[in-house]
Amino acid sequence: MFLVALYSVLTIFCVVYALRKQKVGLLVVPFAALFGYLLIKVIMVPLPFWETVQFIIGLK
Repeated sequence: MFLVALYSVLTIFCVVYALRKQKVGLLVVPFAALFGYLLIKVIMVPLPFWETVQFIIGLK
């Protein structure tokens, strides 16, 4: 729950700062943080990496 709150604060901060300073590149930061979090969670699975990715993609 803490990470969700932290991610929300990061997103709000980046959007507000990007709009004030007109730096569009800051809007990439929340997506990069989410991708990094997802990657860490996939790596933490005790199966080999490629099998984990195939399992996630195969879910329907």
